[in-house]
Amino acid sequence: MTEETRFPFSRRALVAGAVVAAASLTGCSGGTGATGSASADSGRALRVAMELAYPPFEGKDDAGNPSGVSVSFMEDFADAYGYELSIENISFDGLIPSLQTGKADAVMSSITITPEREEEVDFTDPYAMAQLAILAGADSGVETAEDLNQAGKTVAVKTGSTGDIYATKNLAEAEILRLADESACVTEVSQGRADGFIYDQLTIYRNNLANPDTTRAVFIPFQDPESWGIAVASGNDELLGELNEFIAESKENGEFDRLTEQYLAEEKAAFDELGFRWFFDFEDMEAQGASAGDAGVSTEADS
Repeated sequence: MTEETRFPFSRRALVAGAVVAAASLTGCSGGTGATGSASADSGRALRVAMELAYPPFEGKDDAGNPSGVSVSFMEDFADAYGYELSIENISFDGLIPSLQTGKADAVMSSITITPEREEEVDFTDPYAMAQLAILAGADSGVETAEDLNQAGKTVAVKTGSTGDIYATKNLAEAEILRLADESACVTEVSQGRADGFIYDQLTIYRNNLANPDTTRAVFIPFQDPESWGIAVASGNDELLGELNEFIAESKENGEFDRLTEQYLAEEKAAFDELGFRWFFDFEDMEAQGASAGDAGVSTEADS
């Protein structure tokens, strides 16, 4: 897919025109962002915080550079709007504070929109959705989420994730083991020290493939899909508006199809075969949002 297909010509022309005009008046020349995104050196710096530990959405390439769906999306956004992009690798629990302290302008890190987070930052419209699943021990006897909600069961969760939120609210009878990252949670299950690990479907799917003899993937739709959004500091309406515009256009012009083909083709095929909702199934996302709105409730929202 060409750049002209991904981005409407009219807006690219406007951005290009603004860059040329600025260069003529100030003598500025074009530059290249830290992630390789070409943009004008016009003072429109864009610092985006991500935890580069969730490939293929947020990760690193073989040379250690930021890589993945979110990185490419923000590169395309910066390219379209004339920003000079830099990616800041920040631990998950430091992402929202990075906005509040001015260390980052935006956060795109597969972060779920929750009411609690909306009290601290502003979120864009959803750009993706996900559901939770269970990585169960092969001999745990766990077939549903409710099977974990009993004395003697241990549930591993990543601290602060919506798996943690779900377990806290719904698995009061179990012992909840909170750990810093998903790899530690997987180890607890695969070595038999935890009966299950609650996290998003993609992570569970991949870790079950990596540990087929010691784990089972339990895909139960035990909660509504979670909506992912890009976060900005409260009151940053200009950046929020630009991001919302770009997200809306990306849903229409094939941007998310291109990113799926580049980074998630195998997973998309597996999800289709298993009948799971895809991350960028926007018809389902909009229907879910309308349903929640009609009912007067908000969907519970990994990461």
